[in-house]
Amino acid sequence: MAAGKEIRGKIKSVENTKKITKAMEMVAASKMRKAQDRMRAARPYAEKVRTIAANLGKANPEYTHPFMQVHESKSVGFIVITTDKGLCGGMNTNVLRAVTNKLRELGSAGHGAEAVAIGNKGLGFLNRMGAKVVSHATQLGDTPHLERLIGPVKVLLDKYAAGELKAVHLCYTRFINTMKQEPVIEQLLPLSSEAMQAQSTGPGWDYIYEPDAQTVIDELLLRYVEALVYQAVAENMASEQSARMVAMKSATDNAGNVIAELKLVYNKTRQAAITKELSEIVAGAAAV
Repeated sequence: MAAGKEIRGKIKSVENTKKITKAMEMVAASKMRKAQDRMRAARPYAEKVRTIAANLGKANPEYTHPFMQVHESKSVGFIVITTDKGLCGGMNTNVLRAVTNKLRELGSAGHGAEAVAIGNKGLGFLNRMGAKVVSHATQLGDTPHLERLIGPVKVLLDKYAAGELKAVHLCYTRFINTMKQEPVIEQLLPLSSEAMQAQSTGPGWDYIYEPDAQTVIDELLLRYVEALVYQAVAENMASEQSARMVAMKSATDNAGNVIAELKLVYNKTRQAAITKELSEIVAGAAAV
């Protein structure tokens, strides 16, 4: 019964794996709810900042913030947001594939690229590609903190304000629902006045500025960009936990199927061994 013992060992091993994947599924489900609540809580602030920035853009057409100016540089910036850990299905693969296609498209047009990596998976991928990574932020944990994101992102913002970048793109995975997340590459800079004004509804607002309009607009648009980045990180974290929960559930189901198949093979092997022993006993008795 050496074969039977080997099969029993495989069954035990797969059962242990099933316990691990089931536990990871339950942990991801718990974290997913918290991440979704955090993401939804950040949306009202981002929407309000968009509305105020749009109203200010319409109220002060004579002043153009550096983030709204178009530059003729040959370099493009990317903020690539991925996860620190794996085991979340094809989520990171999908967004990194989209980034790769975008980089190839820019390379064929003669444009260079500089990247900020948020998350271990994106950092490792960009380093393997040989891309120019100017800064990075990793090990963010389960809760995004804006103070840890501002530093790395500010490198690209300062480069754009200085005219060294033609555009800055934000790459992340947008949360749609528990079963669906989609990779997104959207333009962060230059800020489009039309896109910002589309966020504003109703009549324009007339503001009183203190100390002056330029100072207020400069500070507000910086907060606007930071809010977009924070919201993207929050969406990516919610997508991560959802994708991990689905992946672990699939792994648990597959482990159950493998265990059922192995038990069937084990039973067949055991029955064959019993039949062989009975045959030998009957043949020995007949010979006597």
